[in-house]
Amino acid sequence: MTAVNAAAHSLPDVARNERASIALPLNSVGMRGIAAMLQLESGLRLPATAALAVDLPDAHTKGIHMSRLYRLLDQQMQEQTLSPRALTQLLGKMLDSHADCASRSARVELEFSLSMRRPALHTPGLEGWRSYPVSVYASLRDGRTRLWLSARVQYSSTCPCSAALSRQAIQDAFLDDFADRQEIAREQVLAWIERNASLATPHSQRSEATLCITVDPSADALPLHVLIDVAEAALGTPVQSAVKRADEQAFALRNGANLMYVEDAARRLRLALEARFGACSVEVSHFESLHAHDAVAAAFTPGWERPD
Repeated sequence: MTAVNAAAHSLPDVARNERASIALPLNSVGMRGIAAMLQLESGLRLPATAALAVDLPDAHTKGIHMSRLYRLLDQQMQEQTLSPRALTQLLGKMLDSHADCASRSARVELEFSLSMRRPALHTPGLEGWRSYPVSVYASLRDGRTRLWLSARVQYSSTCPCSAALSRQAIQDAFLDDFADRQEIAREQVLAWIERNASLATPHSQRSEATLCITVDPSADALPLHVLIDVAEAALGTPVQSAVKRADEQAFALRNGANLMYVEDAARRLRLALEARFGACSVEVSHFESLHAHDAVAAAFTPGWERPD
């Protein structure tokens, strides 16, 4: 045995050798904010933040072995791509590593940003990057493994009430300006529209939806791109990256065709996600441009189980 190994062997191990001064079991013990590197199926490596925990049911055990959890995560992320199968294996290894603590449950949380290339709405060949915050939750409890995938999507929302009031204001102005006319030439109408069509404009705002679905723990891959694509298609007005004037006009047309309250957005998303993935939860926020507060809504599949 080398001097270094001999010194390490003689170091005190408080977690193993001492008893808890207060004899109480703990539901969860672990680490949060761990820097990690993930590898996706495409081979792309991404920085991530991780949280790991196991339970400590033995009321007298002083503490868990956090270094074991850290090494298991680091090894798993280096050797395998991020997948439901890999996370299921990691949970099992976490419990095995804490058999001496009688641990019966384990949990893993991962947070990272997924970048996707998005084309402009109208201009051929024009593209830009969009970034989507993603979270993955995995738990093993009472022999049951559960897995959730969550993503945040930003979009534009134009208020239906504000749009109706704006149309009414423009209509009233038109009637006032032509009150004494029985017939109006086409050119006069077009000229009036050019001057007055934006007399009143409906308010719209950047908005955000947080989506969460359950995933089969035995699946080979996480439906990262599919989840985001389904949500953006349901909303119709995802925020854009690279735009020229024609793309900005196309975006304005989409907003006009997709007037929505926060309630409309939540319902659209739940319907679309359930049709594609089954059980889901949706939380929507419209960051109001009229009010100083936000409008929020949530929709859950009946019987939905939140990540634990």
